[in-house]
Amino acid sequence: MAFMTAFIRAFRQTTKRSRYGLAAGLGLFIGLLIVSGVAVLTQPRWLFSVATRIMPGALYSVTLPEDAPPTIALTIDDGPSSATADILAVLARYDAKATFFNISDRLPGHEETIIQSLAAGHELGNHLTADEPSIRLSPVDFERSLLTAQAVWTPYLHQTAPKHPSQPATLRWLRPGMGFYNSAMVNTAKRHGYQLVLGSVFPYDTHVPSVQFANAFILRNVNPGDIIVLHDGEALDPPQQISRGQRTVITLEKILPVLKARGYKITTVSELLSAAEASLSF
Repeated sequence: MAFMTAFIRAFRQTTKRSRYGLAAGLGLFIGLLIVSGVAVLTQPRWLFSVATRIMPGALYSVTLPEDAPPTIALTIDDGPSSATADILAVLARYDAKATFFNISDRLPGHEETIIQSLAAGHELGNHLTADEPSIRLSPVDFERSLLTAQAVWTPYLHQTAPKHPSQPATLRWLRPGMGFYNSAMVNTAKRHGYQLVLGSVFPYDTHVPSVQFANAFILRNVNPGDIIVLHDGEALDPPQQISRGQRTVITLEKILPVLKARGYKITTVSELLSAAEASLSF
């Protein structure tokens, strides 16, 4: 909204100062559309730097030294589902790890899959209780959703902690529904020991049901320190459309061998941050 207000102001000033104001204004508008389109298709790091300055409190990516091993984090939202076991199988095949931002209301029937994911060294994040825009919740409802989901996932962490002491025994990461957040949500998250995590490579797989597009987008845009966002989930309308989770299975089958060939380590958000911190300590 602030961006569009600035554009309208610039447009009015241009039309007042020049006899060719209308043409100049249209040129400005077209230029804005081009820049916006490029930013949407490439998701450059500067875009997330601007977002962080406007609304601080969320992690989009990390900066690794040029001589550090190329490392990226893989995150998968909106599970568990009937596709989650297949996702885990692909990750195991390519020795990749992920942080799963699961929705707690979707747990029933998938309890063993959660245990399997933790036993394989993957990480759980908090994605609240329902697939809804978190920013529309009142502060009270947002906190209630956070704590309700936390109560669902924490027993699984405690159950696997003795066998995997390197894994955190508490939830550390929070991803708000639909990715939008405000300062009140950031403060609530911090009060309960969470860091908000979004991402820096998102192939719009919630809106563009194309595996080919997701593959090309990720492989073209990924860089060391990035956080990739993909989605799990059951079948959507129309009935013949394959589910987001199964699309992610196919996407991972295509991108993981390429990323491995490029030398990338694909890991959890926690391990990505540990890699960044270890590099800074030298």
